Amino acid sequence: MDEPQRPAELSEEAWQATAPEARQFIALLVAKLAALEARLNQNSQNSSKPPSSDPPSAPPRPVKTPRGKPKSKGAQPGHPDQQRELVPTENASRVVELHPTGCPSCQLPFPELLPTLGPPRRQQVWDLPVIVPELTEYQYFSVCCPCCKGWVTAPRPPDIPPGAFGPRVAAHVALLHGRYRISHRELVALFAELFKLPISLGSVVTLQQAASEALAPAHQEVRQTVAQSEQANVDETTWREGTHKPWLWTAVTAVATLFLLHASRGKKGLSAVLGEGFDGLVTSDRLRTYNSVPVERRQVCWAHVLRSIKGRGEARGPWQAAAADLLAVAEVVMAVWVRFKAGEVERATMQELLRPLQQAMWEQVERGRQQTNTFGALCADLALRWEALWTFVEREGVEPTNNAAERALRPAVLWRKGCFGTQSASGSRFAERMLTVSATCQQHERPLLPYLVEAITAFWAGQPAPRLLPSAVTS
Repeated sequence: MDEPQRPAELSEEAWQATAPEARQFIALLVAKLAALEARLNQNSQNSSKPPSSDPPSAPPRPVKTPRGKPKSKGAQPGHPDQQRELVPTENASRVVELHPTGCPSCQLPFPELLPTLGPPRRQQVWDLPVIVPELTEYQYFSVCCPCCKGWVTAPRPPDIPPGAFGPRVAAHVALLHGRYRISHRELVALFAELFKLPISLGSVVTLQQAASEALAPAHQEVRQTVAQSEQANVDETTWREGTHKPWLWTAVTAVATLFLLHASRGKKGLSAVLGEGFDGLVTSDRLRTYNSVPVERRQVCWAHVLRSIKGRGEARGPWQAAAADLLAVAEVVMAVWVRFKAGEVERATMQELLRPLQQAMWEQVERGRQQTNTFGALCADLALRWEALWTFVEREGVEPTNNAAERALRPAVLWRKGCFGTQSASGSRFAERMLTVSATCQQHERPLLPYLVEAITAFWAGQPAPRLLPSAVTS
């Protein structure tokens, strides 16, 4: 058995006077204590925990040092005045011409309109009209069939909604709840206050489910697109569905963003969000689930790696100096990437700058993995995924961090915190479909509300759902 390392709190003389069995026990206690302190000291800056979970004792987040000249509040001296761009006059709802009626200097009244000097000064005032809902009454008459003497009532045409509310009302319900996270009860009050439209809580839920069914084809369209993509940023977060706690997965590709709720955080959940036959590159954190993806098809998130190394360095133990050295090299790697991203160096120059850093970091990881502690475990994990750390160096379009997936999850996290998740399986389907359509529309700078109206109208009329992705993307 290897000789345990002497704790810094014990002198060499006291350590040598201790029995070998006691040394092993003391070393074990010290290692467990260090691991416990490391867990207690975890925060969003040295682990994967979100900032909202930081305790009051957590250090304040570092303030970014501004580059260049110090800036004062407001516009800088010499900065050109910024004014709202005027729209063409023909696009105005109303044009009001104002002419002077007298001279403010000599008080001479103008009896008639004088010839104007040049074009007028234009002021455009934006305002909202008083919103009055449009109410249409459909009257279905019945007649007696001359042949069979049965009563026949006029059928509902396919372009008429099946209930009391039209597709724009249903689209606004979906938009305000699924995109802007307004609760069902608040929606009832908002529709009464803003739209002068009486709607019940039950109707809000019914319209939400209609919107969910209307968006099902779009959600399936995105799932198929993600399964055929060459690269995806993947992440997951907790969710709540009544008394159950599924996981909300997201996969972000260049053309679409998919959200999917699944009971598993393991390989089954990953296969569900990416598709069984996915053979593209996956950018993710170091969760063990992603070990099922070959390292040559992975990019490990450097932001998570940096936080993990920082967490080990802040934990008390004999590994602190080694962790600090490893963190210093890793931060230089990211500094080189920032220069490349800013266009300051070409890819070939970035590769040349990173080559000695890769070697130095590998040597530190090799030395660190020999330690039998949490830092050694981290180094062993990095060595296992070593190839997946450097995919971004050679492959175009690959980022070294998983920021794309983390940013995509933020609206979902806010929804979960504000509405406490969903209460049923049907509510979960609405959540994943609405999050998917909203994020994908944003990727293509496509207005969300018109698409919702179009999808719900087609659903109620029994017509094919509108395509979510541009034809050039799916062809």
